[in-house]
Amino acid sequence: MSHETPATGRPLTTALAEAAATAGHAPSVHNSQPWRWRVLPDALELRVVRDARLTATDPEGRLVAYSCGAALHHARVALTAEGWTAVVERMPDPDEPDLLARLTGLARAEADPEAMRLVQCMQVRHTDRRPVSEEPVPTAALGQIASAVTAEGCQLQFLDRDNVMELAAVASHAASVEAEDPQLREELLYWTSRAGTGTGLPPEVLPEEAPQTTVPGRDFGRPGTLPVGPGHDRAAVYGLLYGDEDEPDSWLRAGEALSAAWLTATRLGVSVVPLSGVVEVAGTRQTLRGLLAGLGYPYLVMRLGIADPAHAGPPHTPRLAVAQVVDTSAVRDAGA
Repeated sequence: MSHETPATGRPLTTALAEAAATAGHAPSVHNSQPWRWRVLPDALELRVVRDARLTATDPEGRLVAYSCGAALHHARVALTAEGWTAVVERMPDPDEPDLLARLTGLARAEADPEAMRLVQCMQVRHTDRRPVSEEPVPTAALGQIASAVTAEGCQLQFLDRDNVMELAAVASHAASVEAEDPQLREELLYWTSRAGTGTGLPPEVLPEEAPQTTVPGRDFGRPGTLPVGPGHDRAAVYGLLYGDEDEPDSWLRAGEALSAAWLTATRLGVSVVPLSGVVEVAGTRQTLRGLLAGLGYPYLVMRLGIADPAHAGPPHTPRLAVAQVVDTSAVRDAGA
């Protein structure tokens, strides 16, 4: 008896191109979408695009690697949903550092219903920087989100009240350091002035004023048009995403873990906001490591909560056209 479905009956190259296109929904630093995909007759390659307008924010490239890792996880899930398994080769060529991953060894499998649900979540997931509601995040949901992170080779430590207060102080210090950096302010101006380009952060997704929260979010240097409402972050849960290594390949895996956590959270009705300012400043990143008692290296802080259902959330950020990020010329040239 055949297990083929209409989805798995399509050519592999079609599935690869569509997975790469679906990965365009992934979150990225300042919505820069720093990834490019190359579809081959029997593989899919992910390359990073290094933008000079991120050198102040992200001099080591860790946030860009997180972004590309999130796109990689999106593509992996999309292939699984279509009934394909793949071998993931991370950083496969030392002579080509911009080649971050190759999906190869593609084989037919049963289409995965859970992966199908996560693909649907990709299309509705977004960053909502408003304060969360007073409704607590269910403990079971937190457990599922943490398990999704663990499955990607990272860990998620939820912070207790004392640690949240320390996080608040660390985040405030990082914000002060970054506010004094004119190059960083110039970069923020660039990424918040990208209307019509398919990248960047439009005013509609940025708060019209700084939310009154314990842990401050990023100051984008200009007000947006998103009403913040009267809420606070008292019911929010803060998690520290971390891992055993602090190298480019581990940053890529951190992005995959972030994607897994965020898609799982979306499926469970939990809002996620990544807080990267605290890892952008070397001193505050080291302080965060202290919260882990030296057990690992901090990658990112995540705020989790239940969005206020009484107010409409922000729209989705724009996306580049598929043709700008997915290269299928090798398939066309091969006549595949």
